[in-house]
Amino acid sequence: MTDALKRLSDEGVAIWLDDLSRKRITSGNLAELIDQQHVVGVTTNPTIFQKAISQGDGYDQQVSDLAARRVTVEEAIRMITTADVRDAADILRPVFDATDGQDGRVSIEVDPRLAHNTKATVAEARQLAWLVDRPNTLIKIPATQAGLPAIAETIGNGISVNVTLIFSLERYRAVMDAYLSGLEKAKERGLDLSKIHSVASFFVSRVDTEIDRRIDEMGTDEAKALRGKAGVANARLAYQAYEEVFSSDRWNALENAGANKQRPLWASTGVKDKAYKDTMYVEELVAPNTVNTMPEATLEATEDHGEIRGDAVRGTYEQARADLDALERIGISYDEVVQVLEDEGVDKFEGSWNDLLKSTEAELERLAPAEG
Repeated sequence: MTDALKRLSDEGVAIWLDDLSRKRITSGNLAELIDQQHVVGVTTNPTIFQKAISQGDGYDQQVSDLAARRVTVEEAIRMITTADVRDAADILRPVFDATDGQDGRVSIEVDPRLAHNTKATVAEARQLAWLVDRPNTLIKIPATQAGLPAIAETIGNGISVNVTLIFSLERYRAVMDAYLSGLEKAKERGLDLSKIHSVASFFVSRVDTEIDRRIDEMGTDEAKALRGKAGVANARLAYQAYEEVFSSDRWNALENAGANKQRPLWASTGVKDKAYKDTMYVEELVAPNTVNTMPEATLEATEDHGEIRGDAVRGTYEQARADLDALERIGISYDEVVQVLEDEGVDKFEGSWNDLLKSTEAELERLAPAEG
């Protein structure tokens, strides 16, 4: 069998797993994925934790202890999720050390209900970094308008950040600007810039899902010819923006002070439409110094039949721009689509957080000790 995952890694794409659970940690599965499938990082989100905690009995002992202490449901969630992230960070620590802090990272998200509150997001980021207490943690902050100054301040505090829920090119540029502003703050405060890392999670498949839905409603041949092109085109143009920003004079001054580039991370890379090849968002987005965070099914599909043909991004910018322009011409507004996706993204994570609150509360009640 050809080792597509190794080839992907050799092309400069860091493979991260978009999933975590207590069972994955305790069974040795995560260590196995690192050892055998070139996985060098882990991302989590409220949906992943909600699914993990509501399935099986892996959390019963900890939940029983938390119930005995009568902690609030919010505190219980944070104790449970940070324990998983801490353990995963320890498993990935050799990768972190071997890559000088670039990989071996585990991401944990701020409470999504704070997505529109800058001050609370910064406070939560500080609290999470303190709770997990591992140098290879990334705090996930959404790229909302309120999130941008929170990203700058968190980076300025020396805390490494995974910026999430980026859909538009304009917002991505604002995210990179927030990162550079944060580094400038950190430098002013005398912090070691070489210890600060960041990735910018640019979402891919959700763009196609929303645009394809609009194309299908139109039903014309001209529209149908554009199905499945927007997600990859959008991400490729994001990489073009990344190349521009991280070759600027402003960046060069920070790099000379020891700063690390904020890598683009391709998120939402599981294919939703069965009409498309299940490895499309891996094969079409191979580029140096990127991260691809994959659900396990995508990881396995890439290992089984992925075709890694080298850099698939640089040199494609003209065609990518033409694809997005063609959508505008048939009446699909890019600006409207990306705003819908950001709003939906925040709402979905908030919904998952509320489901997590409910299921954790039910578990606390189920495992509460008898009175007396």
